[in-house]
This record gives sequence, structure tokens and C-alpha cells, in this order.
Amino acid sequence: MGKIFLGFNCNCFTNRFDEPEVWTKICKELGIKHVMFNIDLIDPYWSWETQKKLCDATLESCGKNGVSIFAGFGGHHGHQHYLGHFDDDVRREAIEFFKRAARQIAYLGGKSFGTCFSIMTDKCNSDPKLREAIIEKALGGYEEIAEYAANVGLPSLAYEMTSVDRESCATFSENDYILERCSKFAVPMKICLDMGHRNMNGLSEEADHLAWIRRYAGRCDVIDCQQSDLSASHHWPFTPENNKKGIVRGDEVISAIKDSGAQNDILLAFELRSPAYYPHDDMHLDMLKQSVDYWRNFVSE
Repeated sequence: MGKIFLGFNCNCFTNRFDEPEVWTKICKELGIKHVMFNIDLIDPYWSWETQKKLCDATLESCGKNGVSIFAGFGGHHGHQHYLGHFDDDVRREAIEFFKRAARQIAYLGGKSFGTCFSIMTDKCNSDPKLREAIIEKALGGYEEIAEYAANVGLPSLAYEMTSVDRESCATFSENDYILERCSKFAVPMKICLDMGHRNMNGLSEEADHLAWIRRYAGRCDVIDCQQSDLSASHHWPFTPENNKKGIVRGDEVISAIKDSGAQNDILLAFELRSPAYYPHDDMHLDMLKQSVDYWRNFVSE
């Protein structure tokens, strides 16, 4: 099988530790060498001159602190409909947004870029014909983005499975369909898994994060790493208190990856949140450290 790395989804840093010399130093101090970059740090809609200046500073800080950018992903600030928008002109804007982000992540040396596949409104999701049409239009958009990605040197695209049908790709069947349809794109499409994303509708295997890993680890490069329970996707850090009430166990996750037969490298990327509220804001760094300490029992690199 491929290698398993431990790292950060950089949304652990955004809004608190945005400066590249700061967040890369945090990675070094915690023994983390790989990250999933987050476009909340450098907005793809800023001028390329501004993006490039910050990207160069990021690459310089990464070099100084021994950090590599494994992949890139969309951020909290832009959790939008993207290619699932009901308006064709807005969807066209989303395609251009993806191209800008693909250029940025390729420049930073990441292996892939993506975000949620196609988030829909309740109206669109509730109409089967409209929903199908939006998925097909999204696929056409991603095919165009893949051609652009190939031209700028981005090795692959990615999207994240979700917990509800409205946000798309919440079922095995839909993910199988999407991955098959994308199989002949100019660059491969990866699936980003998340330990806290589960489809609780019907309580099938889709409610089990380990079942998702066993089924799709061979098609993904990043698994977002968070502690959670079955009531929501909480993005808890891996503290002793949270580990008692949460259901994510490091040894079980590693076993599921091995059971999948994956031959590709996989980054387990911490996607952890602390409220911007006292005392949680001041405790955020310690929460990150405790999470790294817990997972070092299972992942050495």
C-alpha cells in the first residue's frame, strides 16, 4: 500500500494564523510536514500579482520549516453552491473560480484541488429532473476545469463527499456514478473523505465513516481528520474528553485504509475547529497539539 501521512487542513489556521511564516512554524513545532492548503488563506479572486506574492512567501516559509503542500481545497468563507448553482451564469463564474484556484494550487505544488461537488438549493434537490440536470451541468463544468488543470500542471481534481443529498455525493451510488463519469477527464478526479461526514438517512453503511474509507480510500488523496459522534459533523479536536464521547478511533481508521487495498499515498488532514470565544480561542493551539499527540500513536510520518 501507499504511505499514510499526518497533516493539517489549513482551515485550522485561517483567521488566526494566516501569515505563512506563522502557520508553517506551527507545523514544524508539532512535527507536521504535509498540509492541505486552504484557499481562505489566499483568495483566488485576488489579482494574480497579489496571489503570486503570497504564494512565493508561502513557498519560502514552507522551505524554511520543512512543510510541503500536499493538496488544496475550498474554504469555509466560500461554502457556496459552486457548480450546483441554479443559475447558468453563476455556474459559469464558479468554473472560472475553480480555474483560478487550480492555477494557484498548481503553483504551490499541490497534487489536487477541489471542494464540494455541487451544492444545491432545497428546490433544486427536491425536483428529480432539475437535480439530474444540475449534476450533468456540473460534470460538464468539471470536465472543462480538468482540461485547464492539465494545462497549468495540476495533477488531479477532487471533491468532498457530504452527509446530505442536497450537498451532493452523500451516497455510495452517486459517488460511484460521479467517479465513473469523471474517469476519462484530462486529469483524474479524486474523492476527499471526511471522518465526520455520514449519511444518517436510513442508517445504512453510509452512516459508517469506516465503510466510506474501505470503499473509497483507493480513489482519494486526503481524508479530513476530526473527532465526532453520530449527531453531527463536529470537527472536535482529539482531546481525551472528546475521544470519550466521539466514535473516531485511530487504529480503526488505519485498519480501514489497509483493508481498502489502497496503493496511493493518503494525507490524514486535521480539520479541527475551536470557537472564536473565550477561552476556546486561546486554547486552539493546544487542541492541535493534543490531536497530533493522539494520532502519532498510529501514524509516524
